[in-house]
Amino acid sequence: QLHLVESGGGLVQPGGSLTLSCASSRFTLDYYTIGWFRQAPGKEREGISCISGSGSWTRYANSVKGRFTISRDNAKNTVWLQMNSLKSEDTAVYYCAADSKYYGANFPTTGCPTEYANWGQGTQVTVSS
Repeated sequence: QLHLVESGGGLVQPGGSLTLSCASSRFTLDYYTIGWFRQAPGKEREGISCISGSGSWTRYANSVKGRFTISRDNAKNTVWLQMNSLKSEDTAVYYCAADSKYYGANFPTTGCPTEYANWGQGTQVTVSS
C-alpha cells in the first residue's frame, strides 16, 4: 500500500504563509499524480490543486489560484503546497492524495482528477489572529 504523510500544518495569522508537504517513504512517487484537498468543519471536501507525475502540469482551484503553489521533487518522494496570503477561510484539514492511473496522456486536459486510490491522514491548518 502507498503510505502518504502530510506535515507542515499549524497556526498562522492572516496574510501569513505556510508550506505543507506530502511524502512517501516506502515507494517512489514518480508515476503518481498528486492532489491536494481540504475540508473545513461543516463543509464539503474541496479539491484545491494537483500536479502530474512528472511535475510538468499543475492546476489550481479558483479559491487558491495566485496564492498557493504546488511543486514536487520525485528524487525526495515529496510534494509541497506553498500557501501564501492566507485567509481565515483557508482554515481546514488539508489532505494529499495519489494515484498512478493519471500518468502521462491520462492526465486531464483541464482541471484535476477527483478520484484517488491513496490518501494521507491530513494536517490541520488554522489561520487566525
